[in-house]
Amino acid sequence: MDLSYNPEERAFRDEVRTFLQDHLDSRLRERVRSGQRLTKADYETWHALLNSRGWLAVTWPPEYGGTGWNAVQRHIFEEECCAAGAPRIVPFGVSMLGPVLIRFGSPAQREFYLPRILDGTDWWCQGYSEPGAGSDLASLRTRAVRDGDHYVVSGQKTWTTLGQHANRIFCLVRTATAGKPQEGISFLLIDMRSPGIEVRPIVLLDGEHEVNEVFFDNVRVPVENLVGEENAGWTYAKYLLTHERTGIAGVGFSTSALAELKRIARAQRKNGRPLADDPYFAARIARVEIDLEAMKTTNLRMIAAAAQGSAPGVESSMLKIKGTVIRQEINDLARRALGPYALPFVSEALDAGHNETAIGPDFANPLASQYFNNRKLSIYGGSNEIQKNIIAKTLGL
Repeated sequence: MDLSYNPEERAFRDEVRTFLQDHLDSRLRERVRSGQRLTKADYETWHALLNSRGWLAVTWPPEYGGTGWNAVQRHIFEEECCAAGAPRIVPFGVSMLGPVLIRFGSPAQREFYLPRILDGTDWWCQGYSEPGAGSDLASLRTRAVRDGDHYVVSGQKTWTTLGQHANRIFCLVRTATAGKPQEGISFLLIDMRSPGIEVRPIVLLDGEHEVNEVFFDNVRVPVENLVGEENAGWTYAKYLLTHERTGIAGVGFSTSALAELKRIARAQRKNGRPLADDPYFAARIARVEIDLEAMKTTNLRMIAAAAQGSAPGVESSMLKIKGTVIRQEINDLARRALGPYALPFVSEALDAGHNETAIGPDFANPLASQYFNNRKLSIYGGSNEIQKNIIAKTLGL
């Protein structure tokens, strides 16, 4: 029995665990655990299952269809989902845009968009980064010029994750050039089917079409799609990024990955003994586990503060830095544990239905992909170097 949780929390964990055992499709579970690529239909199936139970929008208040869970319940839910091999909840609509609309959107926007996020009618993507505006997001140049009842949008966004599946995109656009760069940015909701939008794929090192370039050529967007006030988008963008950075920390994913790392270390041999018995390797595992446990506590404190109405602040930058370093360290240790088996990589082996015999242990095939893909964790959502600057500036260092 886990004495760190009270009886109500242990009962909630049992409820979540039972739900996952009874309803998470075994084929989907196996695809997640084996590192195979998931399709849009896979994510939609998972979202629909959670929504039918009322468990999709874990950060939303009940009046908008959310769970109303406290910090510990959210932590337990994420931990159990990762342990069960469930897909992630695609964050763009549920975890990013939803909180922004609840806090800053108009009643009409909340009434229209929030139910469509929950029932899967809308699949959102994020239009923040540009070729010349990544971590320095305030330098973005995509323009939106007012023309009667519309904005006319022209420019380019890049690294748009899963944009090939999206029918809507929330975008930061420049609506003024006077004053500080941050003061001329607005937050627009754009229909991806609008004339003038082009999506081009970016194929990554692992062969995955995960991200895209999105081009806007005089795209007309109704004025009612402006969130909040014109030229106040920087405030909404920062609010969204604090939620994104907390999610990037990936406490549940790191917990699950650490358990897999330990399994690999027990299975692999060094000098005739399990690698887990090697003092140096065991010490590295222990170090990352200690860091992970400390981050869990910080994450719970932050979620609890948010539940009381506090917007995440510098803590989200701290979590983003530490969480991404931990996840990358776990990936690196797993790769090192496999030695030469971590070298071969066949991109097609991560697709469903691939029947060629794997090289090495059953857990070897996805590790190269995970290792290289997760190098991005310390870059996107605001690079770790930028997060350190934010922390230093906030603390007056």
